[in-house]
Amino acid sequence: MHAAASELSITDAVNETCPWSGKPIAADSLTLYNGAVVGFCNPECRDKFAKAILAFEAGLQARRVTNAGLDQ
Repeated sequence: MHAAASELSITDAVNETCPWSGKPIAADSLTLYNGAVVGFCNPECRDKFAKAILAFEAGLQARRVTNAGLDQ
């Protein structure tokens, strides 16, 4: 989910505060999401975001399978 911190720049982040805590973002806590750099206040918040995205994606995929009738 997240690229190496050395590949991402805090100046490219689409946000200034962490979406989980509301604290300022940190250069060591960036990730790439849908082509945009998103910042978090610490690596734990970044990793929490990655886990949430994986859970949402798994739920969406399960729904697609069910809706397509492939879960039988």
